[in-house]
Amino acid sequence: MALPRDYTGQACSLARALEVVGERWTLLVVRDAFFGVRRFGDFADHLGIPRAVLTDRLASLTAQDVLARVPGAGRRSEYELTAKGVSLWPVVRGLMAWGDDHYGEKGPRRVFLHAPDGGAVGPGGHCEGCGADVSPADVVVAPGPGLPPASPDDDPVTAALAAPHRLLTPLRAG
Repeated sequence: MALPRDYTGQACSLARALEVVGERWTLLVVRDAFFGVRRFGDFADHLGIPRAVLTDRLASLTAQDVLARVPGAGRRSEYELTAKGVSLWPVVRGLMAWGDDHYGEKGPRRVFLHAPDGGAVGPGGHCEGCGADVSPADVVVAPGPGLPPASPDDDPVTAALAAPHRLLTPLRAG
């Protein structure tokens, strides 16, 4: 029996947020959208998520205006974060930093840099070099010390993310 998607009886903003992004896989889909993943197949391959689950998560995120479907190459649609979705960056970044701090034995798998000056961007969104508040569009994601070495078995998204890449810029894997 599947758990319900809502928190009936909870008059709490956190409960409302979890109804949108709290299901298994959802925040990983959102993270990958920040990394520039836009195609259904790239989400599926990179995450190893069952296609039916991915279809459900994309439909839910689209219905909640976190993602939008946009025309892609050929007849296929792609997905991109809306303004509402982009506003999730501090949450996603904060959870990644928490995971790095508590479970990143070799350091962070990815580091975040300010595109104009290369300064490290901390979880609070400030450039450690120039002190600026950095929007997600001005963040470059790059391999960190905890990222495992490349493997010939890597999916195309993992391989593409082995090089620095600006957040929100469409990632063309493969």
